[in-house]
Amino acid sequence: MPPALGLAVALAVLLPTACARRSQDLHCGACRALVDELEWEIAQVDPRKTIQMGSFRINPDGSQSVVEVPYARSEAHLTELLERVCEKMKEYGEKVDPSTHRKSYVRVISHDGTKMDLSGVKIDGDVASSLKFACESIAEEYEDELIEFLSHEADNVKDRLCSKRTDLCDHALHIPHDEL
Repeated sequence: MPPALGLAVALAVLLPTACARRSQDLHCGACRALVDELEWEIAQVDPRKTIQMGSFRINPDGSQSVVEVPYARSEAHLTELLERVCEKMKEYGEKVDPSTHRKSYVRVISHDGTKMDLSGVKIDGDVASSLKFACESIAEEYEDELIEFLSHEADNVKDRLCSKRTDLCDHALHIPHDEL
């Protein structure tokens, strides 16, 4: 077999796997970053702030079926957050694990202004725009699931949503463990 043909065959076999893994890493990273950003935004809301929910119609007995719920985890607040949270993806960079070559996404600008270790982190517009696009598609496709999980104070929302409910991070469950 001519060397050029061998190279073409090798690329044809390996390229789809590399592209699929890049896409999977990107969507998993976007999902995890999305949940992190939503949880951070929720934590910034004054816990005493409430919103009235229910019907504003008057019942036959003259009463109204209105209840006050905490604003931070209300559907109205979460829906508002989902509309703008993906803008935060421009504050993320890409980090490649040297042993597995898997990509993960980390904040490059801290929420509180503290200095961050950015060694090995790639920061560029292509990374940010790809992450933002993936975030927007996840937020749109899984809006109901995000609101369901975040409207209650749940543990491990990232794992429950990104791995178990959506399979966006299912590759993380199949990574071989060297220590076993």
